[in-house]
Amino acid sequence: MSCPSFEPAGRPGWLPRLPAMLRQPVSVGFALGLLAALIWGSYLALARAGVAAGLAASDIAFIRYSVAGLVMTPWLLAHQPATLAGVGWRRGLILATLVGPLFILIGVGGYSYAPLAHGAVLQPAALTLAGMGLAALVLGDRLTRARLAGALVIVLGLAVIAGPGLMNGGALTPLGDAMFVAAGLMWAGFTVLTRRWGIAPLAATAAVSVLSVLIYGPLYLGFVGVERLLAQPPSVLVPQIVVQGLLSGVVAVIAFSAAVQRLGAGRAAVFPALVPAVAIVLGIPVAAEWPTSLQMLGLGIVTMGLALAAGLVRLPVMVGPSPATGAPAFSAVRSNGG
Repeated sequence: MSCPSFEPAGRPGWLPRLPAMLRQPVSVGFALGLLAALIWGSYLALARAGVAAGLAASDIAFIRYSVAGLVMTPWLLAHQPATLAGVGWRRGLILATLVGPLFILIGVGGYSYAPLAHGAVLQPAALTLAGMGLAALVLGDRLTRARLAGALVIVLGLAVIAGPGLMNGGALTPLGDAMFVAAGLMWAGFTVLTRRWGIAPLAATAAVSVLSVLIYGPLYLGFVGVERLLAQPPSVLVPQIVVQGLLSGVVAVIAFSAAVQRLGAGRAAVFPALVPAVAIVLGIPVAAEWPTSLQMLGLGIVTMGLALAAGLVRLPVMVGPSPATGAPAFSAVRSNGG
């Protein structure tokens, strides 16, 4: 399936005037993946502020999918609504189950049983590693040495960011940890399935958003209610609506799905692992929380891992014994994500 064009209508010469590197699908894919990570990082930082203001995970899920559903409904109605824009009802329900409200409830609900540091490591680590593994098994993506090494470096960086909090926990911590891992596996499944089924980014986002609000909306209104939402001032609700619903629920999902199309599921799986690091950086202006020196070290390690997985750094490769000394010789070759 061909990727959608981002060229503005009426300006056929706009795209060719961009630098050649920026016109490459891989470059565009990395830009879209980083955009999704940036938005999801702001979502985490803002969700933390929302919970501090009195919102629950169920409220955040309702905001996210009700806004996203309302935004995507007109597009879906104009694009074969009887078949969910060609996605199909069975596939649409599977995708909505994987990354719809259940994903939010499981991922956020894990913090009721396990420390924040556990979720900051286990969920993105499970997503990244499972995404690469599933892409290799299901799609035949080449699990290269550099990509795997980069993923492991990212996981190490996340562990450094979490710091001593990884050692904390109680009797129910394993349940929370299992929920974090399950949430990571769910998003990894979404990543691989959208690629395998060849579903366009807009179609995938519309199917998930509309089905989520149709299923979860009545359940939330009937069993939870909007009292907590109505009790919040506009200064709390408006940023939640914009970031959770519009940016995280629509723009980020479209951007990430487009990155999967251009990069493949295995390589694109590294971007969600950047979310905790982005959330720490954004926590400075959003929550007035400054990262510790250990967290800054972790951010640097995560950045190195991304560069390695993306093929932006060179890996040493043994090319044979040196003619002069007979010792093993190494050549630095660009990994190209491989």
